[in-house]
Amino acid sequence: MVRDLPKILKAERTTISPWLEVIAREVRFSREAAAETYYAIAQPDYVAVLAVTPDSRILLVRQYRPAIERFSLELPAGMVDRGEDPQATAARELLEETGYPTISIERIGLSATCSSRISNATHSFFVRTGDRAAGFVEESGVQVIPVLQSELRPLVLSGEFGELTHLGVLAQASARGLLAF
Repeated sequence: MVRDLPKILKAERTTISPWLEVIAREVRFSREAAAETYYAIAQPDYVAVLAVTPDSRILLVRQYRPAIERFSLELPAGMVDRGEDPQATAARELLEETGYPTISIERIGLSATCSSRISNATHSFFVRTGDRAAGFVEESGVQVIPVLQSELRPLVLSGEFGELTHLGVLAQASARGLLAF
């Protein structure tokens, strides 16, 4: 086995926006093979939050996603700001999207978001919330949907809750005994 292969010969970044770059990497897999170009999307790290309210409901958000041209039912989530701790991002995103404050927070996992195409990580957290902030107004186009744990499985099986990264968070939470799924 050759220890210096595969080898990245060159990487070029094209900035699309403050939240997106395209990376072209020339990779050689063997000494005999020609280099091949692989493309990836670079984004800031991401957080996803499995939040449980005082009345044992799991917080979901419904919003329109232009990338898939439909509404999506997801966990509260968002990108980590430069220099921000992912745990702080999780608490911030949860409060901004749902109006629920974080009472306790526990890391569920750290995973590749999509190892074949996206070069960032997803930090997942389990949060116990306080009561919803009085007077909280949902963002335009975002609907908070608290569900019982028993209601989550049918939503997953129907495809209505179908964000694959978030399904991974549910699997990690289940493996840790945080969710009976």
